[in-house]
Amino acid sequence: MRRKRIWIALVLAAVSGVAAGYLALNFFERAAIIPSSAVASTTPVAIAARDLPVGTVLAKEDIDLVDWPSGSIPQGYARSAEEVLGHGVITPVSAQEPLLLTKLASKEAGGGLPIVIPEGMRAVSVKVDQVISVAGFVVPQTRVDVLVTLTPADDRSEITTKVILQNVRVLTAGQTMERDAEGKPQTVTVITLLVTPQEAERLTLAATEGRIQLALRNTMDNEEVKTEGVQKDNLVQRAEAPRPSAPRVRRPSQPRTQYGVEVYNGTDRSVATF
Repeated sequence: MRRKRIWIALVLAAVSGVAAGYLALNFFERAAIIPSSAVASTTPVAIAARDLPVGTVLAKEDIDLVDWPSGSIPQGYARSAEEVLGHGVITPVSAQEPLLLTKLASKEAGGGLPIVIPEGMRAVSVKVDQVISVAGFVVPQTRVDVLVTLTPADDRSEITTKVILQNVRVLTAGQTMERDAEGKPQTVTVITLLVTPQEAERLTLAATEGRIQLALRNTMDNEEVKTEGVQKDNLVQRAEAPRPSAPRVRRPSQPRTQYGVEVYNGTDRSVATF
């Protein structure tokens, strides 16, 4: 009886093993015949191999190719490195970001600063110090207002400060080496602003005849404010002197009016005055 139970257990185990093997074989056979269309297709896309600042002319080492899911390819992408080689970057591109044609200049335009200057605009550079450049916070793509302070040679009381340009875009901010009056090298900060030709004239004259100051503004604030400027004399409003009070006039005293009352006490008569 015991042997019979053992044989039955062995048979059941063998049957279970055969069934499991058959099911596994059937699964793999079905997976092998899945149509290729069910597998997600990919397309080669050119991406940036490193962070690319504005003005970079793309070389082979700046470009990588990756397989991108075909269903989510960005518009304006490049399929190969040859499509973007030699093009200048007009918008900063981060590493591993697709190299879209909308962020690149034409191959004939080259690279550097000229490719980021829109048609009809001009790039004007001015020398500044740490105070004028708002302690280093004026960087590319920020926006500033330009103020100028003019001092007439004959009358310092007519010193005037006025906002002459508003909401001006900063293209570049960097440092260069120059020699001072004694011939010693010194570091000079140079800010390049994007302006119209008329604004370029005003900015150049202001930097030549006066002292300019940059005022950093919120990049989302595009409103222009009209100002009248300020002069030295009306910079601080003076408090008005108190007006002298009129002298008090003493009027002559009027003689006091007296009244009399007759008082009778029996046959006695008297007069009381007050």
